[in-house]
Amino acid sequence: MNKCNVLFICVHNSARSRIAEGLLNARCGDFFAAQSAGLEKGRGVNPLAAEVMSEVGIDISGKPSQEVFDVYKSGQLFAYVITVCSESEAAGCPIFPGPAKRLHWPFADPSSFTGTWEEKLEQTREVRATIAAQIEEWCAEVCVEEAAPAPV
Repeated sequence: MNKCNVLFICVHNSARSRIAEGLLNARCGDFFAAQSAGLEKGRGVNPLAAEVMSEVGIDISGKPSQEVFDVYKSGQLFAYVITVCSESEAAGCPIFPGPAKRLHWPFADPSSFTGTWEEKLEQTREVRATIAAQIEEWCAEVCVEEAAPAPV
């Protein structure tokens, strides 16, 4: 079975999009091949995001940030392009060629969290849990549709 290409987009490709990419590849990797990119030049992975993902056995620290327009210019085709930033930020995303379905899943930005390291870490865990729940729900829906035999 061919995997569906999925692109997650947020502002800097440092937290939300990387968390979503890591979770989708880990949980539904038989159906999807996820990538992530940012609307602006990335600053590398957010250490909060890297830590909360390592807690669940997923390493998101090794891949450099990608800019969405570099991905766009590469000509890759995606079945789904999913923005995980605010509505106003998502408006800056390019329209990808081909059959891409565009979805918008807004999540809080860990780079905006305040408080002690532990308080920010706990808020980032909540973001991870929210993203994981969205991915679980979406995979249950889409993987069933994709795996269903074509009507005769």
